[in-house]
Amino acid sequence: MLPKVPVLDSWISTGPVASFVSTILELGKARSSAYVCFANVHMVVEAQRDPEFRQLLREAAVVAPDGSPVAAAVQWLNPDTPPQPRVAGMDLLPALLEAAAESGQSVYFYGTTTEVLTAMVARARRELPTLRIAGVHSPPFRPLTPAEDAAEVAAINAADPDLLFVALGCPRQERWMAAHQGRVRACMLGVGQAFPVYAGLEPRLPLWARRLWLEWAYRLWLEPRRLWRRYLVTNTRFVYLLTRRAASHVAGRPVPRPAA
Repeated sequence: MLPKVPVLDSWISTGPVASFVSTILELGKARSSAYVCFANVHMVVEAQRDPEFRQLLREAAVVAPDGSPVAAAVQWLNPDTPPQPRVAGMDLLPALLEAAAESGQSVYFYGTTTEVLTAMVARARRELPTLRIAGVHSPPFRPLTPAEDAAEVAAINAADPDLLFVALGCPRQERWMAAHQGRVRACMLGVGQAFPVYAGLEPRLPLWARRLWLEWAYRLWLEPRRLWRRYLVTNTRFVYLLTRRAASHVAGRPVPRPAA
């Protein structure tokens, strides 16, 4: 399993991108009812604020450093750790689909809308004709009844995928995966916004802008009403917490580590 290091109150998995791909494929091959989270600033701050969500992250098999600030903070807060590349869900989704096609593993797409799922399947079948797509499903945008939930779990298990990609939005998708651990016989991955990007229905910011950590600003420009409060609060909170932690290091005060 990938080693983890603390970033504020969260444990983040570390290693090269290729190691994330191989580890997730192994979890899928084992049909381990495990889940994978992609931690951006919002998720790390949510874990710092909410003990229940912090425990949820702690129990994830893999917590990838999705956001550039999170990847950078891995080394800032753990100086003995080598520089950590960003492992974004938007990048790992196509990489995992390609690897699954090569290894014969099957995938299932769960979440978002029928339009997005249709476009995703069309692209996957065009670019990866050997990829085994076990199924797709767009659940309703409301809480499911126990009977509906049981039916969806039964349908997923009947399709028997190795990898189950989940796009319900953060933190809903992370809570869904944790609640279904032990019930869904697949490795679950909460990739959220990666679905419409892979489908070609939402453009990805150019690489140069991503390297400047501007992806949050681009998403804010796309959805200002929904995201302005999240970015104003969480980004400011993240910078404050990092600054406070760095000041503790400089002052030589012991810094509490999150429970393993």
